[in-house]
Amino acid sequence: MGDIGTLIFQIFWMIFIFSLITPFLKNSALKSARETLIRSLEKKRNSRVITLIHRTESINFLGFPVRRYIDIEDSEEVLRAIKLTPQDMPIDLIIHTPGGLVLAAEQIARALKRHKGKVTVFVPHYAMSGGTLIALAADEIVMDENAVLGPLDPQIGNMPAPSILSVVKKKDVNEIDDQTLILADIAEKAIKQMKEFVKEILIDKMPGEKAEEVASRLCEGYWTHDYPLNYQKLKELGIQVNTNMPAEVYELMDLYKQSEPKRPSVGYIPAPYYKGRETSGENR
Repeated sequence: MGDIGTLIFQIFWMIFIFSLITPFLKNSALKSARETLIRSLEKKRNSRVITLIHRTESINFLGFPVRRYIDIEDSEEVLRAIKLTPQDMPIDLIIHTPGGLVLAAEQIARALKRHKGKVTVFVPHYAMSGGTLIALAADEIVMDENAVLGPLDPQIGNMPAPSILSVVKKKDVNEIDDQTLILADIAEKAIKQMKEFVKEILIDKMPGEKAEEVASRLCEGYWTHDYPLNYQKLKELGIQVNTNMPAEVYELMDLYKQSEPKRPSVGYIPAPYYKGRETSGENR
């Protein structure tokens, strides 16, 4: 019985150690695959490829999902990547994000705008809020036909700044509490600051009056903060976008899968179907 107990104990520890090591090996292989594909795209386009991709991934051995947004760590890494890039070399930024810290997004946008080589931002799915701010700083925006950007109205806490101002304007100032008045003052400043920055990054892409108009439309609450701006809507605003997305960008996004839920909600055969061509395994 003692030998059996020892064997079970050893098997238990082997399984436990394997469960600890496997996620790290998996993440290492995934990182290697991503770097290989990035390097391939760099060689094809003769550029520096930078990714800013925020998805929910299980990144530790316990498998807890971690959701990311644009933060100071992101801006530090992107700025460092730009610094390591020759001034005349093109930069391709692949971005997929719900947004994040305005300060970090502005730092990235300014650095991209200062770069002398051509800057192209690829949006395969969405780049909302701070992601939109970064995209507008590029010389070229490439979007999937179904991808979207978003409005840039500042958020004060969980409230949109234009809505705070709207409430204050509709009431007698004597009927408004001090906290709301303070929030309104902050909201007014935040909108002004954001409009100035958006105009700054657009001024060399369109006439001054047009840049002012676009900045006002994006920042003053014309739409809700999560309103999807597809490439057609952006073209109507006067922002130059196209849909010439390289296949490698989609392949790279396949390597940034969401963490697996207990029950998958979407199912399909992961193979491309082409109209007018025989599918694999048919008519052989």
